[in-house]
Amino acid sequence: MGIRSGESIQQRNLTTHTTLSKALCIIAAPRFSVGSMHFEVNFVSLSKDQVKDIATLARLTIAADEMDDVVDKLSRIVDFVDQLQAAPTDGVVPMAHPLNTCQRLRPDTVTESNERERIQANASAVQDGLYLVPKVLD
Repeated sequence: MGIRSGESIQQRNLTTHTTLSKALCIIAAPRFSVGSMHFEVNFVSLSKDQVKDIATLARLTIAADEMDDVVDKLSRIVDFVDQLQAAPTDGVVPMAHPLNTCQRLRPDTVTESNERERIQANASAVQDGLYLVPKVLD
């Protein structure tokens, strides 16, 4: 397990704890509704061995006294993802933005004058508006 340069184990554990805490805040409610759909949370527990394997793959160090808390939080995350996958999405058109808006574009108009001749006046060789350079490949 490696640690990025300049990063201590305490910093990495704090980052992991903060990330898991944020994820828990998102999924803390045991019941929620979206429109006319109602969801109930039925927690499926991950085992400590599974969490240890995940931590190894993610190159994280989890202290023994934090393991139960991390197992609980990761189990809630997995359950939330399962609930999202169970939501009926038949007939739902994918969209790029949640609001029915289009991108604001500026008008496609010329805003600068053509100064090619003035700029190319400094070049050593120009022909038909193109820069001429010495041949480098045979």
